[in-house]
Amino acid sequence: MELNYKTFGTGFPVIILHGLLGSLDNWQTIAKKLAEKYQVYIIDQRNHGRSPHTDEFSYELLSNDLLEFFEQHQIKKAHVIGHSMGGKAAMTFALLHPDRIDKLVVVDIAPSAYGDQHSNVFNAMNTADVQHANTRQEVETVLRQKLENDETTVQFLLKSLSRDKEGKHFEWKFNVDSLVRNYPNIMEPVYSAHPFTGDTLFIKGEISNYINVSNYPDINELFPHHQISEIKDAGHWVHADKPGEFVAEVMKFLG
Repeated sequence: MELNYKTFGTGFPVIILHGLLGSLDNWQTIAKKLAEKYQVYIIDQRNHGRSPHTDEFSYELLSNDLLEFFEQHQIKKAHVIGHSMGGKAAMTFALLHPDRIDKLVVVDIAPSAYGDQHSNVFNAMNTADVQHANTRQEVETVLRQKLENDETTVQFLLKSLSRDKEGKHFEWKFNVDSLVRNYPNIMEPVYSAHPFTGDTLFIKGEISNYINVSNYPDINELFPHHQISEIKDAGHWVHADKPGEFVAEVMKFLG
């Protein structure tokens, strides 16, 4: 699979994986900062951004896609950073291919199973009916009505709204149908009989509950050589809420 990507800088490779309903565009600011020291690749994972859309979607497939990306770009070993869904993809890759990872950074997600956290978002997107919308404002109005008091998510989704190739209709850059159908796979736990023994940093947003005491045992079991860093006043999108503090933590860990 040919994944869409951008790269910045020179040096030891760093690969960044975005979260659910995101794209590489969400990480350009961080990538350019890290590129002062590293060669940074930001990737659209399958069913997101400008990468291929498929009916199938699982963490094993995302891991396979990443391994293929390593081979295509002659990357023997890299630091890998993953946020949320991308964090689970990164953890899966580390557990399956530990020899290809130098250091692993997991952003605001644990290897645990999670309950339904996106049905309201999927419902809002379906209600917006983007193919028949005449303006971005129409879509934005519906999203704001359906996702009341969640302006952060509204603005996050709007970043992935674009016109089709002919410029006639709006469309989402991600494959909504496949992501909805495969949503149980996205929320399932990451598991392996053998832990990843490399250095791992979990970065937690202070006002996010994705990493909490209930999933510390899963982290300890699968990533025994880990540390957890909490960034104050940051939510689930830690890198967007506190980009300076985020980059500083990553730089300090990668060395």
